[in-house]
This record gives sequence, structure tokens and C-alpha cells, in this order.
Amino acid sequence: MTVIVVMGVSGSGKTTVGTALATALGVDYAEADEFHPRSNIEKMTTGTPLTDDDRLPWLHAIAAWIGAHAERGGVVTCSALKRRYRDTLRTGGPAWFLHLWGGRELIARRMTTRSGHFMPVSLLDSQLADLEPLGADEPGCTVDVAAPAGEIVAGLLRDRPWPRPGA
Repeated sequence: MTVIVVMGVSGSGKTTVGTALATALGVDYAEADEFHPRSNIEKMTTGTPLTDDDRLPWLHAIAAWIGAHAERGGVVTCSALKRRYRDTLRTGGPAWFLHLWGGRELIARRMTTRSGHFMPVSLLDSQLADLEPLGADEPGCTVDVAAPAGEIVAGLLRDRPWPRPGA
């Protein structure tokens, strides 16, 4: 099985796509926000971008989850904005990245209409500035989030672009 990391900036639909994909595949799901220490959430809530040092324990915790699910597969969300973050995640085990990408206006609109999330739209520009798209040598694909989440998941289930066991 493969652990799929649903990545992208805040507001790109990671939770919506990730939960639907995990349900359809019958594998465990984990929400990256649950791995943040309280101090990170407090910083983001006040509009302060996280530093690489702030993110490191969070990335290691997600990497451990990936390692624990390497045999049976799973889906986990994580912004995974920089290649070095994705490299850290891969220390836990094989991971395949689904990058949910969308234009700034679409993402900002989504962020302003959702409720119950600590990430303010004021941090979107810092996330977009940090975003390093998947490299050609990184396992994964990029999907435009202008399509409804159901269509995105249906296309992924049809095409199954991630590695298959034994492949």
C-alpha cells in the first residue's frame, strides 16, 4: 500500500479531498493540524507565520505516522510546502504526494467562507511564497482544485496514479 500525502496551502481542500479519498480507499486518515503543538496553533491564530524550526517537530510526527502506516497505507494531510519538508516526511517511509493547487483568489475565497479553522487568510501569501511545486523526481501529481472535490477524488480513483504494491 501507499501512504498518500495530500498537500497544498491552507484552504486548498486538503481535508475534504483527503477524508473522501481515505474513505474510498478504506484506509486510515490523519489530519496534519492534529500533529501541531499548541504553540504552533497559537502563532498561526495570531497571524504569525511558522518558521522552519516551528515546523520540524510537526513534520517528524507526521513522518512517524507515515512509517506506522507504510504497510497498510493511509492518507494524511500536510501543507508540505517545501521540498525539504517533503524530504522529512519521506524519512518515515514511502509517500506519494497529491498537490492540490489553485489560484490565490479561489483559495482566499475558500478561506474566508470556512468556519472553525485557526488559519487566517492573512497567512495565505506567506504560504504561497514558500510553496515549492513537486519536482519531476518527486513521487506525486498536481491537481487543480477548481474542480469539485468529488470530481477530483473520482478521477484519482479511476486513474490511481500512485504506486501499486509490487510495482
